[in-house]
Amino acid sequence: MQTDRLDLDLLRAFVAVAQSQSFTRAGELLFRSQSAISLQIRKLEQITGERLFSRTARRVTLTPAGERLMGYAERMLALHDEALSAFRDGGTRGTVRLGTPEDIATAHLPKALAEFSRAHPGIQLEVTCDLTLNLMKMFHAGRLDVALVKREPSAAVDGQRVWSEPLVWVGANDSVFSTDGVTALVVSPEPCVYRKRAVEALGKAGGRARAAYVCGSLAGALAAVRAGLGVAVLPRDFAPDDLAIDEGRRMPPLDDAEAVLLTAADAGLAARRLADHLAHALEDEPARF
Repeated sequence: MQTDRLDLDLLRAFVAVAQSQSFTRAGELLFRSQSAISLQIRKLEQITGERLFSRTARRVTLTPAGERLMGYAERMLALHDEALSAFRDGGTRGTVRLGTPEDIATAHLPKALAEFSRAHPGIQLEVTCDLTLNLMKMFHAGRLDVALVKREPSAAVDGQRVWSEPLVWVGANDSVFSTDGVTALVVSPEPCVYRKRAVEALGKAGGRARAAYVCGSLAGALAAVRAGLGVAVLPRDFAPDDLAIDEGRRMPPLDDAEAVLLTAADAGLAARRLADHLAHALEDEPARF
């Protein structure tokens, strides 16, 4: 290494290029020219003594050395931004109304919300857990400031995509996976994105479905699956190890789940701070699946 100092501005440019896979797009995100971004990356490569990106005509990808640096860079920038936010926004106060489905709230948000609360002690959170379509109605009615909701791949739902993950069929054991006859489903009440996915997938495969057990609670749905009352569609990350999982071998394939972040147009500073924090906290979620 030619120096023992990693400049945060260089790391921010590096992360922007890696995430956008484009020097031009990174420049737009950071309000700099493409040549300025290229110069910063060259400086960073000189500091590390490694080539960080592979360039093709269509996109830019990380080299093995770039992959190694990415983890460090993201953690350093996150810690810097959190520390700066704690001092700059320590006096920011208000109440933010956040809406999200129960499964997302349970699996993805506890750590992110705890970090936000520590950095912004003056901001009070009011979290509503409900089905996505109900949350969308609340958001458009002005009853939520920020919403983290599920989106169908073909749905025209505005918002910032924050992560995606595969959906799987979950059952008490392998014997329950079959498209012959009528498939008993454990589902949430209407309207439910995953319920719709299950019924449509079975229909396309020539099968039929019936709602054998309807429950709005994830814990209740898993208990019903364990009891052998039917199969459920869940994100892969939510499927417990003690249950059987089918990823499209015996059951019909399912499109990935996708989550988007919505922020009200008239959101105040506290709500915008939460939205920014969640976007950064959840942008790496796909790497887990």
